[in-house]
This record gives sequence, structure tokens and C-alpha cells, in this order.
Amino acid sequence: MTDKVKRRLTTVLCADVYGYSRLMEADEAGTLATLRRHRTAMSGLVERHDGRIVNTWGDAVIAEFSSVVEAVQCAIEIQQEVSSHEPDAPQAQRMQFRIGINLGDVMVEGPDIYGDGVNIAARLQELAEPGGIVVSGSVYDQVYNKLSVGFDHLGQQQMKNVAPVTTYRVAIAGGPVSRADAAPRAGASGDRDMHEPSTRMGGVSHWFSTLPRDVVTLLVIAAFLVLINAFTGLHRIWFHWPVAALLFIVIMRMLRRRGPAPDRKEDR
Repeated sequence: MTDKVKRRLTTVLCADVYGYSRLMEADEAGTLATLRRHRTAMSGLVERHDGRIVNTWGDAVIAEFSSVVEAVQCAIEIQQEVSSHEPDAPQAQRMQFRIGINLGDVMVEGPDIYGDGVNIAARLQELAEPGGIVVSGSVYDQVYNKLSVGFDHLGQQQMKNVAPVTTYRVAIAGGPVSRADAAPRAGASGDRDMHEPSTRMGGVSHWFSTLPRDVVTLLVIAAFLVLINAFTGLHRIWFHWPVAALLFIVIMRMLRRRGPAPDRKEDR
């Protein structure tokens, strides 16, 4: 009779060094010393946020947390701590970590954890920029209104050996150094990547996605009427009457739909 596999829901943080092989080739002894120093600091931060280091191999660190909020806060502090070392060193010589965080089901064997919950965290780490943090949609849902940081919606990402995962980049103060910034840009220096939605637009999109479809339809109609009035000349304003009626209907429908707030799952 085989033993039943133990499982639990946990938050997994995966971190590794960006360009580790390049750093080792340039200065093996110095890179190892820096890695040990950063790992000591990371271990202290993980413990402070009630997490534990699960494994370390090569340049990677795997940690787990019972709280999703504590995991993301720990990741932010790790990146801030790492970036505070050697701030004047050339970019090519600085050690930077990429971090991925996922909330998911894992298999437990002694002190080790396995399964898609861990694999997804590792894949998210690969998507992160040097000095950056990428989290899964399950993490975002738990923390977006509990931490004073922004999130950039990156959309669904296809990952090796796992189902597509909705991902978000944590907008750390000061911002991570993106791969695009590491090389000269082809366009003007003020250009922004039009494929990366801003945190504010992501918040508006999330708010609209929570509204009932009929309410969204009424709001779109109201906005359309305002535009029609604007393009036909604001010397005669008529949109306020139909828009006021639509907004009254929206308010009444929202009040009718409002019921006892559903219990929100606690961080695990």
C-alpha cells in the first residue's frame, strides 16, 4: 500500500542570479563571495516574514510562505537590499536577482516541496527583469489591494510544461533595470513600450472587469453620448439628460445587486 501524497497550498518564491555564468567567468571568487553575502541577507528577510528557505542550488533560492502578502513584501525587500550594495558598480558587474512568486498547490516530502506550484514560480522568475519581480494571477488577487505598490498586467504567458498563467510585474520604487534599458534603444529616448500597460490602466481594467456586463454596457453608452455631443458642438449641451438617466439606472442596478459581502479567503 503506497503512502498518500501530502499536499498543501503555499506561496512559493523562486529567485536566481541574472547572468550568473557571465559573472563567474569574470570573477569566480568575488561572485561566490557576493552570492554568499546576498543569501545570508535573503535568509534573514525570509525568516523575518515568517517564511523558510526550502532549497538552494547553484545560484537559485526557493522559499515558501504561509502568507502571500508576506512573500511579496519579502521579495520587494530582497530586491531593495540587493540593489543597495555596490550602487556605483558598472551594470555588467553588478549581481541582480530575478524573482517569481506563485500561490499554488504543492506536494510535500519532508522539508522539500514539488509540483506545479513550484514549477510555475520558477517559470515566473525566468520572465522577470534583472532586479524585478513577477507574480502569478493567484498572488495578485490576494495582494493587489493590500500593498502600497503597483502592478503591471503582463497578460497570459505560455510556460514550458505548465498551463498558461496570468502574470503581473511588481512596480518596485525606482523600478528594475529592464533588458531594453541595458542596450541602446532604437527609438527616441522618451518612447514607452506601447505593449506594457501602465499600473493605472491595469487598475481601471480590473475595476471594469468586476462590473456586471449590463452596467458596463450602460456606461459605454453614456460615454458614447458624451462623445457625440462633443463632436457635434458643445455650444449646445444635451448629453446630460440621457446620461443622467443612464447613470441613475446604473446606480439602481448596483444597489439591487449589492448584498452581504462574500467572505474573502485569508492569506495562507
